[in-house]
Amino acid sequence: MQLRHLYKSVLLSTSISALIFASGCTQNPATGQKQFTGLMSPQQEESIGAQQHQAIIKEYGGVYNHPGIQAYVNEIGQKMAAVNERKEVQYRFTVLDSPIVNAFALPGGYIYVTRGLLAVANTEAELAGVLGHEVGHVAGRHQASRYSQGVLTQLGATVLSAAIGIPAASQAIGLGSNLYMSSYSRGQESEADQLGIRYLARTGYETLAMSDFLDKMEVYQSVTSQAAGKQEAKFNYFSSHPQTEGRVAAARAESVKYPAQSNVQNRDRYISMMRGLAYGDSAAQGFERDGKFYHPDLGFAFDIPNGARVDNKPARIAVEGREGTVMVLDMKKGQGANNSAEYISNVWLQGKSVNVEPMDMNGLQAATTAVGATINNQPAEVRLIAVPWGQDEFVRMQILIPQGASNGAVNDLKRLSYSFHRMTDRDIRNARPYKIDLVRAGAGDNVNSLASQMAVSKMPVEQFMALNGLRQGQPIVPNHLYKVVR
Repeated sequence: MQLRHLYKSVLLSTSISALIFASGCTQNPATGQKQFTGLMSPQQEESIGAQQHQAIIKEYGGVYNHPGIQAYVNEIGQKMAAVNERKEVQYRFTVLDSPIVNAFALPGGYIYVTRGLLAVANTEAELAGVLGHEVGHVAGRHQASRYSQGVLTQLGATVLSAAIGIPAASQAIGLGSNLYMSSYSRGQESEADQLGIRYLARTGYETLAMSDFLDKMEVYQSVTSQAAGKQEAKFNYFSSHPQTEGRVAAARAESVKYPAQSNVQNRDRYISMMRGLAYGDSAAQGFERDGKFYHPDLGFAFDIPNGARVDNKPARIAVEGREGTVMVLDMKKGQGANNSAEYISNVWLQGKSVNVEPMDMNGLQAATTAVGATINNQPAEVRLIAVPWGQDEFVRMQILIPQGASNGAVNDLKRLSYSFHRMTDRDIRNARPYKIDLVRAGAGDNVNSLASQMAVSKMPVEQFMALNGLRQGQPIVPNHLYKVVR
């Protein structure tokens, strides 16, 4: 009986899915192919993009405050958009104030590129290729297709879960609100590459710029990962644009199909625009430099333990120490608490009875306590510290100490907390994040001589080469401008 009921439900699910799929198929103007986009109309694409625009800006640290850069990216983006097949879409290009190397598109023509990606590209043609690729995702209606396919999958899962009495079946296949932000399929990435190369050719840019950028990006992410002592790169362009095997070769093969007169690169113009570009975290977001973390806008600083990894986000800072120890710092409203101890007891822990101890933190009347926790099914201790900051605000530190962590690992993060202090006006004036500067190569310059001008402490030669897209053995060209970090 149950099997008969399940069989009928499967037939019902299949029939409904087939009916929706058949009625929702359209011909894509960019590719000429049939695709299922019936559950997100062009009007809905525009609405979704408009709704999510401000949330994306907030998530990525705001719009990069540099009118020249914004205007330049919009100029190149509009040039690429003008030659795509979906002329009814209003394309908007925004530079985000984020060190993450990424570019992506929301439905409705909202296209974003981070200043982190701008720092790594080396020609206008490469930037045009990136923007053309994102225009290709919009022209190909890839977000609408993925959304519609995802809803169809969820519909089938819901019918099946009702039949077998397991609601988790639909939850496991459920749609996330960020469906259009996750990585594209291999076919969609390939299609966006092909469309981006088509648009490069139509605007006269070097069509090989697409494959060159992908190739150099892979090297850059590997080098920056090694320099940071991590196995996974912080700047992960390929998390949302998967670097599938053969993608570079496929893009290169696609490029040679177009006329040879598509060869504009505009390297000098592009490199000149990068002078003064913020590199890494900015003053507005806080940044690492010389073993310390500075946040001039909020006015605090602290020491970073040797070998620790900092993950800096607009809403919080995380410092990953040794042996699984982690410190997370954020800032919250005091909700009327008169002091740090009262904030911990009444607000943070919501009246839970704990032993709160006062502590002097470089003249700041802080308070601390420890609570038990379970992390990854293992017992751990979390040290909570509250520091008064501004009117009705507290800086919060949570130090996670896994069971079995050594005294040395724990003391690293303790010293970090003890080093937390207000920055003086002089500190704020002197604290400067990294920026891109330009040097013009002389007749006797080589990679080593130019790399010696990099302010980075680890792998300066390798980082210089990756930043400038130089391959091993490639010579320095006299009188050319090259990027350095200062």
